[in-house]
Amino acid sequence: MDTRLYRSASLRRIEAANAAEPLMQRAGAAAAAWAAELAIQRERPVLVLAGPGNNGGDAFEAARLLRERFFATCVVFASDPLRLPTDAAAAYKRFSDAGGTVTGEIPDNGRWSLIIDGLFGIGLERAPAENYADWITSANRLAARDACPLLALDCPSGLNADTGQAFDPCIRASHTITFIGAKPGLLTSEGPDHCGEIRVARLDLLPTPDVPADGHRVTLSDFAAHAGPRQLNSHKGSFGSAGVLGGAHSMVGAAFLAGRAALKMGAGRVYLGLLDPQPPACDLLQPELMLRRPQALFQADLTALACGPGLGDSLEATELLEAAIASELPLLLDADALNLVASEGNLQVALASRNNPAILTPHPAEAARLLESTTAEVQGDRIAAALEIAERYHCHVALKGCGTVIAAVDGRWWINSTGNPGMATAGMGDVLSGLIVALLAQGWPVDAALLAGVHLHGAAADRLVANGVGPIGLTAGEVIDAARRLFNDWTDSTIRQPAP
Repeated sequence: MDTRLYRSASLRRIEAANAAEPLMQRAGAAAAAWAAELAIQRERPVLVLAGPGNNGGDAFEAARLLRERFFATCVVFASDPLRLPTDAAAAYKRFSDAGGTVTGEIPDNGRWSLIIDGLFGIGLERAPAENYADWITSANRLAARDACPLLALDCPSGLNADTGQAFDPCIRASHTITFIGAKPGLLTSEGPDHCGEIRVARLDLLPTPDVPADGHRVTLSDFAAHAGPRQLNSHKGSFGSAGVLGGAHSMVGAAFLAGRAALKMGAGRVYLGLLDPQPPACDLLQPELMLRRPQALFQADLTALACGPGLGDSLEATELLEAAIASELPLLLDADALNLVASEGNLQVALASRNNPAILTPHPAEAARLLESTTAEVQGDRIAAALEIAERYHCHVALKGCGTVIAAVDGRWWINSTGNPGMATAGMGDVLSGLIVALLAQGWPVDAALLAGVHLHGAAADRLVANGVGPIGLTAGEVIDAARRLFNDWTDSTIRQPAP
């Protein structure tokens, strides 16, 4: 699978470098081919909405080719053809010369087999206005009324292809065919709710060497090289010792979830440093976990440390977090640890000064605190927010949410596409912390451990849902065993077929 992601500016450069190629005809052909598969009833026409730019040109090409396949089409276009961009004007002429006609409004009495959105595509940075807003609202309503697919060309109109921010109104497509390369906004924030199934049409273009991908999608190949077989001559010390610092009064469960996840992700030993003044003697459901007082945790022979699950905001928590940051251990900070960092300048300085970058796994509200911003601003451009946190704190970052964004200290970024709404429940972040710290404890590189933990976390939840567990009512604890099974499946597959 091609994992490359491109922002709009990069796509414009690729288009310019291939200006001699018939890109619009190829886009229209790819769209028409999928549209012909999707149209539910040949006796009903296809409704095509064509906009005033090149996305409208793609729509005219698709409509012309659908007519050649004997599909009835109703093309709605309200702009002046003489004001279309050059390529779109040529597409309009080909459509007209082939006998195609347009109407200025969506017919009131139409029943549709398919609706094609060719209004705006990429590059939209404000809410659609006037009749276009009405058309978008009508397209969504008509697709629901007629139970027909709604195919967006390149990007659903009203969606920012770079950020995933959805303006009001925005096309809610069941299918999206995107051209040349995948766009990050289709995969994160509100994008997945508006794109449906996504296909990428490369338009027969070769890679453009001077336009590298802006980011990538996370796949198994990003970390498969580290998921190899274990040697037969092994012992528990071979697989590291993971520590979890947290579990203040009434929040011990968070530390237990992280510890159980770390244990079942293969860490040889797992120690929990609990802040609760009257902690339980053991985890009755997972007695293999070794419970300690927080100060004693630092005396264990740890190879990685997660700090934050149920940590609280006490003075003791702050002092322990300071000690954790000062350590040379591979370190993950989540939850309360992130909030303490956001509120304590000395912790920020210490974190940014570490020789070994830590991992931060904030949700949007925690990210906003780290950036002294607002949740809305973070969600408005999740990639920019993750990169800014990584740069400011000299840490690797996983900005959690729909389409988790992973940013490395060196400026690389990825979007993870696994996961589902069942994960919007308490304790999921604690499980993620445990999965990642276990890999760190086993000696995985920081970036590989982060990518693998995030991808596995979502994929395990997806497997549970596929097997009838959730999404409603899915619990964090259920994901742990599913992650163990899936990770072993992945490890087995890399033994049989090593990653390149």
